[in-house]
Amino acid sequence: MNRDLWSLERMNEHFHWFGTGHVIALLVIGFAILCLYVFRRSLRHPTANRATRYALAAILGLSQISLDAWFAFGGQWTLDYNLPLQLCMIALLLSIWMLLTRNHTIFEFTFLAGMGGALQAILTPDIGMYVFPHYRVMEFFIAHGAILAACFFMVFVEGYRITLRSIWKSFLILNVCAAIAGIANWLTGGNYMFLAHKPVAASLLDFLGPWPWYIVSLEGVALVSYFVFYLPFLLVAWLEKKRGPVSK
Repeated sequence: MNRDLWSLERMNEHFHWFGTGHVIALLVIGFAILCLYVFRRSLRHPTANRATRYALAAILGLSQISLDAWFAFGGQWTLDYNLPLQLCMIALLLSIWMLLTRNHTIFEFTFLAGMGGALQAILTPDIGMYVFPHYRVMEFFIAHGAILAACFFMVFVEGYRITLRSIWKSFLILNVCAAIAGIANWLTGGNYMFLAHKPVAASLLDFLGPWPWYIVSLEGVALVSYFVFYLPFLLVAWLEKKRGPVSK
């Protein structure tokens, strides 16, 4: 086993957005989501359904456990960085809960807030000086891809839907999470949910003004993204009303 692929030591090059490895990762994630749609009817069979939900939950759980272990064994697990208070980490843990319990409220928040964070993460990954096939890069795309897969599983297979009420419920939960993250930042000196400062890597936050105004702007961006994610469900509801139920 190549120890360099597991080392916490930074490599000598930065991760390149939309390089070969990045594009392959995006294609694999997209293909997995496409398979969930194509085989959605087969995945409704109780045995296949349970196996898929549990498998996705296991992938998410193991990815988080392995990441914490990686930091811990390297002596770099710290309260200001590794608490489960980043949006994608919150979404990861809630995705496990969602898959195991089929809780609809958890689905609403995970789909609207978690998927937006996961999408931005895989499109503009903040991985620093790690490149394929380093463990950190593989874990990053597996974890974030599994969050997306879990959300689309609940839509394609379980038939869960987002409503207008979902937007306001999820927005409230998001702000509760932000308040908790803000307290944690104050206590630990961390930057959970990027409330203390912008990430080092380029991101959407670079276009939203200086601190603390970008936080206010980010609230607006989050709300707009919620409505964008809601539009396909609104369209399906309109088609069902006009033409009768569409094939699921």
